[in-house]
Amino acid sequence: MDLNLRGKVAIVTGAGRAIGEEIARSLAREGARVVVNDLFAERAQRVAEEINAAGGEAMGIKADVTNWEEVTKMVEEVVKKWGRVDILVNNAGVPAPSAEEDAIPGQYATFAESDRSLWAKYIDVNIYGTMNCTKAVINHMVQQKYGKIVSIISDAGRVGEPRLSAYAAGKAGILGFSKSLAREVARYCINVNCISLGATPHPGQDERTKARMKAAGMTDEQIEQALKERREAVMRNYPLARGLGRLGLPSDAANAVLFFVSDAAAWITGQVLSVNGGFSMVG
Repeated sequence: MDLNLRGKVAIVTGAGRAIGEEIARSLAREGARVVVNDLFAERAQRVAEEINAAGGEAMGIKADVTNWEEVTKMVEEVVKKWGRVDILVNNAGVPAPSAEEDAIPGQYATFAESDRSLWAKYIDVNIYGTMNCTKAVINHMVQQKYGKIVSIISDAGRVGEPRLSAYAAGKAGILGFSKSLAREVARYCINVNCISLGATPHPGQDERTKARMKAAGMTDEQIEQALKERREAVMRNYPLARGLGRLGLPSDAANAVLFFVSDAAAWITGQVLSVNGGFSMVG
């Protein structure tokens, strides 16, 4: 099926690894010109260079999505080179904390126990980052009377998750923003939608967990058993995981993005699609 993306210009934020990287690669395979944005220049350049080497067309741009000046400079560079912006995928965000991956002491805590200083990162990147990037491209889309905006959120922002209150607030904020924006810009043929993800392990996540367990004195056998039990416990929350034998993949998110930015979704706006293996089934 031709998605009619050849020659379209797409900006994907947080595309230097994991889900964002797969979204960027998928768009490039469909013929889109892709801007690989990331907070780290080396990540953005690596992905862009690999896309170009594979026959696609991409450019890597370092920009902090919470910094308005850096975001506007990025969009100006894109318009100068390619003349337009057709697609924006707001993927950059701060991952949800977990009991096992608690990089900052106290972040995996109840709201009553939480440290106010930790709230900002979930609000700044998830909400302000999304709003900054959208603001920077929206007038270009209005002028060309065409645009596709897709923001990646989480089921935590739709149904709530204990010990993830600040993270859930950030993701829920993106959803409310997207629905309001969809009503404002529909007259200009701009579609605004969200994709809500369930558990999608990041590359290298197991390796980092193994290193921490090793440092804590666990044997290789104990580590493998603990990881197996952890995976099985998580998978019990996902009906499809029991049949497929896996959790979410970056390609699952990328496939949903391809649908929303294609002509097949021309009559869809202000909606949220759960890509979550059945974790939540919100009407």
